[in-house]
Amino acid sequence: MLPRTPNKDAPPRPIGARWQVRLFAIMLIALAVAIVWVSNLWLTDRFTERTRSSAELRVALYSNAINSELQRNRVVPLLLSRDPVMVGALNSNDFSATSQRLISFKEEIGAAELRLLDEEGRTVASSDRLQIGEVQRSEAFFIDALRSTDTLFHITELETGAFQFTYSRRIESERQGIGVIVVDVDLRQFEGRWRSPTDAVMITDSEGRIVIATDPRWRAQTVDAALAAQSPAGAFQRALDATNGYFELGRSPDAYLREEAVMRVDGRIPFRGWRLISFSTYASVRERVNGVLALEIMGFAILLALTFYVLSRRAQSAAGFFRRESEQLRELNARLSREIAERKKMQETLAVAEQSLAQSQKLAALGEMSAAVSHELNQPLAAMKTYLAGAKLLLQRKRPEEAQSSFQRIDDLIERMGAITKQLKSYARKGGDTLLEVDLRDAVSGSLSMMEPQLKRGDIKVVVTLPDHPVKVIADRVRLEQVIINLFRNALDATKSAEQPQIEIMLNAGETATLSLRDNGEGIDNLDDLFEPFYTTKEPGEGVGLGLAISSSIVTELGGTLTARNGQSGGAVFEMQLPMHNSTPRSAKDAEAIKAAE
Repeated sequence: MLPRTPNKDAPPRPIGARWQVRLFAIMLIALAVAIVWVSNLWLTDRFTERTRSSAELRVALYSNAINSELQRNRVVPLLLSRDPVMVGALNSNDFSATSQRLISFKEEIGAAELRLLDEEGRTVASSDRLQIGEVQRSEAFFIDALRSTDTLFHITELETGAFQFTYSRRIESERQGIGVIVVDVDLRQFEGRWRSPTDAVMITDSEGRIVIATDPRWRAQTVDAALAAQSPAGAFQRALDATNGYFELGRSPDAYLREEAVMRVDGRIPFRGWRLISFSTYASVRERVNGVLALEIMGFAILLALTFYVLSRRAQSAAGFFRRESEQLRELNARLSREIAERKKMQETLAVAEQSLAQSQKLAALGEMSAAVSHELNQPLAAMKTYLAGAKLLLQRKRPEEAQSSFQRIDDLIERMGAITKQLKSYARKGGDTLLEVDLRDAVSGSLSMMEPQLKRGDIKVVVTLPDHPVKVIADRVRLEQVIINLFRNALDATKSAEQPQIEIMLNAGETATLSLRDNGEGIDNLDDLFEPFYTTKEPGEGVGLGLAISSSIVTELGGTLTARNGQSGGAVFEMQLPMHNSTPRSAKDAEAIKAAE
């Protein structure tokens, strides 16, 4: 019996396969730990040196900025001490222009404050006018400046704990000290500029005292005292906490803040032995190192995950994926179905709303037309009633000739009512009416004749000023009289409460024909809505608010403007302007074409 030959294509035994996977995983983890350890050491050294170089460059820039600010302000007292305006002001005690001059110098130079002190130490001029009158004879910068002929620099500690940096110099006249010019240097601006969550900066003077610091609690202390007493908080504290464990490999930090390691970089400022000290956390170093290490660990994790993924049961993973995808598709279909139903419902609602809106517009147009007809026919009907009463009385008195005149006027009113109804019928379709050359004086006279009964009943004084020569415009006389009558009716209503009602009408001719109508009523409260349809201030039953709206529309169609304002002495003033014309009759469309061409 021959021995059985092993099948090379058969899969390995499960136990061997599991040991191979474990061995591969252990080797991969050991390799990852070794690479991460070496990378951490090398990257830490490299990024630390880079951070230190950046800190040294930053310290050099800060030092140059401080020195430039000091040197720039140092020459200011020398220049101002020789300024003839300052010397003349101290000699004459006339400081009316010195403060403004100091303000202009401050804006040009960029100094914090400029002050001029007289020989008694009183502030006589300042770029801050609130300081004028303050006495500073006991200040060191004043006393020392009077005793010296050079520009002196002083540091004064204020009650708030901040420091004031000043240059001062004596002002001389005939070799006698007559005052002191003081220049405040704004070095505290750098504290705000340098403040950072991961950096701290301080400047010490020649005595080791901190005069400028990004943390106000460090001022007036020594560096050792500030480092021992400072309690960092906020982002700075969190940045320091990120360095925990960083120096566990034997590295020595530069300094400690609250027992936390920071990087210290010292710099020298070429000014009176000042020094600039910068403290930077290792947060950026740790972040960069951790970023690279995270990429390495991620790479090894991906390799390990791929290994386990290949050896895992792919079918189960695929089944789970398709199951989740099916659930998502079902949810999506349900959501789409709901959206389709909501869209159909909205379309049905929109259709109903459109039908309702169309019906409302029809009813509104019908109501507006009815109100317009009632409004425009009311005046002729009232006049006809008056003329009929007069004719009846004349017939009773056996005066038929005079009654015939009243009947003729009634006939004219009937024709006018026909023209008005024709006008209202064509209101929606513009154009088609024949425009003629009309003398505005005749239109005014016809309107006054129409309004004569109401004017007599109201005992109203009417002052009419018309020119001697014709004032010709291209228009429809019936529509012009309609506008003038509407303006008269508004004036009559406005003067009901006046003790001596009066209406003035004036016609002027120039580039345009201007007709002004003024009353002595109470004036107009709301000029914005005056020409809007159905806007009225009358009592119910006295008007519907269409007269001025129709009048404005008529004037606009004739190429003119109708405006209203309150008079300076009370009452309202309506002004109608129409273009002057001397031409043959034409249609409304022809008039609009001529207006557009002009």
